[in-house]
Order: sequence, then C-alpha cells, then structure tokens
Amino acid sequence: MRSPKKKFAAAIALSSVALMALTACGSDSSSEPSADASGFPLNQGKLTICSDIPYEPFEFVKDGKNVGFDMDVAAEIAKDAKLDLNVIDASFDSIESGLFSTQCDIAISSISITDARKAKMDFSTPYMDDDLVLIAKNGSGITDLASATDKKVGVQQATTGEKYGKEKGLKNLVGYEDAGLQTQALLAGQVDAVLGNQSVLGYAVKDKPDYKAVANFKTGEQLGVAVPKDKADTLKLVDGTLKRLTDAGTMEELTVKWFGEK
Repeated sequence: MRSPKKKFAAAIALSSVALMALTACGSDSSSEPSADASGFPLNQGKLTICSDIPYEPFEFVKDGKNVGFDMDVAAEIAKDAKLDLNVIDASFDSIESGLFSTQCDIAISSISITDARKAKMDFSTPYMDDDLVLIAKNGSGITDLASATDKKVGVQQATTGEKYGKEKGLKNLVGYEDAGLQTQALLAGQVDAVLGNQSVLGYAVKDKPDYKAVANFKTGEQLGVAVPKDKADTLKLVDGTLKRLTDAGTMEELTVKWFGEK
C-alpha cells in the first residue's frame, strides 16, 4: 500500500541510537515532561504514531503534509492527550507484527481487527466497518472469485485481503508492499484484478469507469487503532477520543469528507 519508504526494519536497527538521542535531548530541558510510568509517550511532548503511507484516503501525503481519514483521527487523539502529533511511515508488515511498539505509541493505518493481531497488540473500539471487494476491468471476464482463480490478482502483503485470497484458492496472487502499488498494477494491466478492503480500493477506482467491483465479501471486518500490549492508559485515551468523535457526529463528518456518502 505504500510507495518508496524508509524500511521499518532499518528503523528498528537504529532504534537504540534514536532513543539515546531522544534521551540526550530531554536532558537539555528540565521543563520538558518525561514519559509517565507506563512509558507514554515514547517521545517527549509527542504522540508518535506508526502508519503505512500512502493508503488513500486513510493516509497519504498532500502538499508535503500527511493527510487523510486516519490522520484526522490521530490528530484528535493527540489533541486529547495534549501532545503534538508525530507520524512515522512504517510498512504494514511491521505494524501487523507488533514491532511498531518499539517506536510508536499507537498505530493507525486502516488496521482490521483480527484474533491473530490481538495476540500481538490491543485494539481500540472499532471505528469503521470494512469488508473486502474484488475489482476488475470491464471485459476482463472476471465476475467472481471462481473466474479469478487462475488470474493474476493483486493484494497487499500481510493484509486480510491476501489471507482471504489464499484461503479461497486464488493461485496467482501478486503481493505489493502498499495499496498505491497494488492499484497502479491494476491500472497498468500488470494484474487482472485486485482484492482488498472496500474503502481503499473502492476509493481508488471511483472515478475510473473502466473498472468496477465485481464481487463483495461480507467478512465482518472492522478497523481499529492498535495499541501496544499492557498500555491500558493509552488504550483508554484512544477509546475516549473515538467515543467523543462518534457522539459529536464528527466521525460521520470525517467519513463523508474522505469517502463521500457511504
């Protein structure tokens, strides 16, 4: 889902150096608050989030700034925490594995809540329902999963779309690091179809009449904000913000802003 980026693995390798640098900076100013007993926030004065960018319309760069649905939600969480928002661009593999916890307070990146992921991280209350969709070009002959069995189907690596495709017996899955590359492959004719979440793939082709959703799959997926294990106070903060946004109607406003009428 994301094009040229700093590899999270490299960032992990440098994490000890980065943490030493942060500690040194903190020692220069006794007025700066340090992390609380739970280790939150990891970086002084900042809510540091990991997100896999770009993944329109959840997170992408526009005019040099990180924007999107998730970025707006993250900004609200930072506001409630009285911290500045700090965004780290991380691969989805690193988020799904739970490695994000070494550098980030939370991860928000259209993350579907699954039992396997719950074993590695905690999740907020769901903030969006997001089932899967198969999208193909008109005239491709693909009308459902059965007709796509031997076709090249683009998926994003380490996602529920990739897992679903394998479970359903798709033989020629082509994995991409990010959704941007996945979509580009479809438009360039490098794959015959793409399989993934309705929100992102539907958004990617909504203004492209030559492409359409040929099948929707009710998987019951819901998206949540990921929080490292044993960070109850951080989870409480995130859930509090999501409740505030929902109760005030702001979440619905953000949905319309970024996805249009749903």
